[in-house]
Amino acid sequence: MQKEVEKFRKEQIKLAKKVVIRDDFDKIEIVAGVDQSYFKEDGKEKIVSAVVVCDYKTMKILEKSFAVAEAKFPYISGYLSYRESPAVIEAFSKLEKRPDILMVDAHGICHPRRIGMASHVGLLLDIPTIGIAKNLMCGEARDGKVYIDNELRGMEIKTKEFANPVYISPGHRISLKTAVEIVKNSIKFPHKYPEPLFLAHRYADELKKELVNKAKSSAAQKQ
Repeated sequence: MQKEVEKFRKEQIKLAKKVVIRDDFDKIEIVAGVDQSYFKEDGKEKIVSAVVVCDYKTMKILEKSFAVAEAKFPYISGYLSYRESPAVIEAFSKLEKRPDILMVDAHGICHPRRIGMASHVGLLLDIPTIGIAKNLMCGEARDGKVYIDNELRGMEIKTKEFANPVYISPGHRISLKTAVEIVKNSIKFPHKYPEPLFLAHRYADELKKELVNKAKSSAAQKQ
């Protein structure tokens, strides 16, 4: 595993050079959120990746998709994409409408090697992505600005009163300023997270419950 992690570390350093942190899109009409949940089936850990596509102005749900994949790589801080992105890519590939922006429940360039899962997925799908995370992986927040190696890479935003802040960073093909604007415009009271991401999280949990019940039912029938 140590050799595999070292291989991925070197790959991240190379890929980080390809990440674009300027606005590289024409319009924002459709936005999407993607989130994952986990369950066990036949002793194997499975990932459920859920994507919800919304109209940017109204936040009305336009489409949903999901994929289930086996977790073939363990959770290691800084390498989440190698664990979850295969399921994300599969779920995204099932969409009929390609969103203009994809919000990812992970870091973008707020990452030791400037390539969190939001950035990596953005590169893999060639789509503008925004990283939205609950906690900082590295660096420090000063007056709402997140600095890593003395470089401004993200923002600490309080989206709901009495709730902990969220950390926003560019994933790929978007600037920090625009990423923050889109997140703020996508907040729908009383939810803490931007609506597409909140809906994706809820959808992932619903799918997980369905799949767990299905697995239990199947196991009972075999007995």
